[in-house]
Amino acid sequence: MDALLITILITVVLALAFDFINGFHDTANAIATSVSTRALTPRQAIVLASLMNFVGAMMFTGVAKTIADGIVDPFGMRNGLLVVIATLIAAIAWNLITWWFGIPSSSSHALIGSLAGAGIAAAGFGGINYGGFAKIVTGLIVSPILAFSLGFAIMFLFKRIFANFAPYKLNKGFRGGQVLSAAFQAFTHGTNDAQKAMGIITLALVFAGYQREVEVALWVKVAAALAMAAGTAMGGWKIIKTMGTKIFKIEPINGFSADLGSATVILTATLTHLPISTTHAITSSILGVGTAKRFAGVRWNVAGRIVSAWIITIPVSGMLGALVYGVIMLFR
Repeated sequence: MDALLITILITVVLALAFDFINGFHDTANAIATSVSTRALTPRQAIVLASLMNFVGAMMFTGVAKTIADGIVDPFGMRNGLLVVIATLIAAIAWNLITWWFGIPSSSSHALIGSLAGAGIAAAGFGGINYGGFAKIVTGLIVSPILAFSLGFAIMFLFKRIFANFAPYKLNKGFRGGQVLSAAFQAFTHGTNDAQKAMGIITLALVFAGYQREVEVALWVKVAAALAMAAGTAMGGWKIIKTMGTKIFKIEPINGFSADLGSATVILTATLTHLPISTTHAITSSILGVGTAKRFAGVRWNVAGRIVSAWIITIPVSGMLGALVYGVIMLFR
């Protein structure tokens, strides 16, 4: 095999590894509330999330195209394949660090930050597509605000509608509803997050000259969907503990409200081709629900730690991407 083909194979393996890690890193986000309320056993939740992540990943490609041409120029970037490899190594490293410490940080932020950092290291600040990058960052900022607001609104409405219902019957009914909301949550997670690996692989294929257009090949969709589903099956129990128990005590009505709010925001972003952080959407929706339930009941110190991780992810992963690219160039 020639050097170009070997480089492409390395890139694809790294992209699928990122997708796999994204799966077990973010699985917790999709199923944390349903596990914490015992609507589903961990095994049931993982099987459901794996299946729905795969289905969601196979249905859309708009976000993948945004990743492929929205941050760097897919047709004019110097050392483009090395930029992609540096991006993936940096993003994987950040995901593993935050997973180890149980911090629900954003895989999306890590990937986008790493790609921007590696792109700047390769081509200077002129190598960034600022219009596309600004659009993506705007989506990343606005989506948690929308998810918080929607989670708050849904929970506020439910409190009024079901104020006179017996708690036991109410919890029993919403515990059943959580099976559906968890499936919806996992489906929307697949529609947005799996496409990021598809976009990176497509970008690499364009850089290598194997494709002349930013179109996601069928084998790329299937490979990314399978990697995401396999990672989902591994789970992420440290993050489940943070999301499902440490922010506030979640009951079935709260979990259903949080799932519905965040999944709606994620699906809307997918339909508008915006790569957002599913982690941010889900966590923000939980915070919104907790605020509507009882402001004082939210552990705001835990929420603050999560938000701090959000804020630092893009700049830190950007520096990691630039650093990894520099190291690769030293040994090139």
